[in-house]
Amino acid sequence: MKRYQLAALCAVIMAALISSGCSKLKARDQLNKGVTAYRNAQFQAAIEHFKQAISLDPTLLNAKLYLATAYSQQYVQGGQSDENIKIAKQTISAFQEVLDMNPPRDAETTSLASIGNMYYNLQDFDKAKEYQRKRIEVEPNNPEPYYWIGLIDWAIVYKSNGEMRNNLHLNIPNANGELPPLPEKARAQLAEKNGKLIDEGLDALQKAISMNPNSFDTMSYLNLMYRQKADIDKGADREADLKAAQDWTQKALNVRKQSSGGTTGTS
Repeated sequence: MKRYQLAALCAVIMAALISSGCSKLKARDQLNKGVTAYRNAQFQAAIEHFKQAISLDPTLLNAKLYLATAYSQQYVQGGQSDENIKIAKQTISAFQEVLDMNPPRDAETTSLASIGNMYYNLQDFDKAKEYQRKRIEVEPNNPEPYYWIGLIDWAIVYKSNGEMRNNLHLNIPNANGELPPLPEKARAQLAEKNGKLIDEGLDALQKAISMNPNSFDTMSYLNLMYRQKADIDKGADREADLKAAQDWTQKALNVRKQSSGGTTGTS
C-alpha cells in the first residue's frame, strides 16, 4: 500500500514539475513576443504580452521590468488628463513590483529613477525626492539623484516665490535683467518658508557638480537657485548670491561653447 502511495505522490510531483516547466516556457515565449512588439513601438500589444508572461511566471523579472518601461512609454510628458495620470500611476506601481523582487543593482537603480521621475511629473515633489534619496543610498557616487533633488527644490521655491512676486507686482526685471528686491516683510516670510529648501537644493547641486564638473544643466540650476537665494537674503549677502548666479551662468555658457566647438549657438 505504501508503495502505491509513494508512486502516486511521485506522479503528482512530476506532473506539477512538467506543468511548471511548461508555464515558464510559455512565459518566455510571451516575453519574447512582448519585446518584439516593444521594439516596434507597439506598446499596448507589448503590455498585453508582458502581462501574460507575468501571469504564467510571476518570478520573471525581465517581464516586470519591460512592463513598467512599456507603461512609461505611453505617458505624455506634461499631460494632465485622467488617462495620463492613470498611466503614470501604473508605471509607478509596475516599477515598485520590480523593486519588491530585490532585483540586481541595475534594475533597482532604473526602477528608483523611473519612479522618482514619474512622481516629479505628477508634481508630488516629496515622493520624488524620497526616491532620489533612495537612489543615493544605492549609488552615492552618481551625480544624477543629487541634481534631481536640487531641481525639485528649485521647482518648489520658484513656484512660491513667483506667486509672491505676482501678488506684489514685482516680477518685471530691471535694465540689468535682475528682479527688484522684495519688501522686508515679504522677504522674511519667503526666507522662513523656503530657506531650508534652498540650502538643501544648493548642497545637492554642489555635490552633483563636484562629481560631474562639466554638467551644463547642473550649472544652470545653480544659477537659478542662487537667484532664489537672493530673494531671501539682503544687503551684502544678496549681492553675493547674485554674483554667484552670474558666475554659474558664465561657467555654463563656457561649457556650452566648448561642447559646440567654439560657437555659442543653442543645441
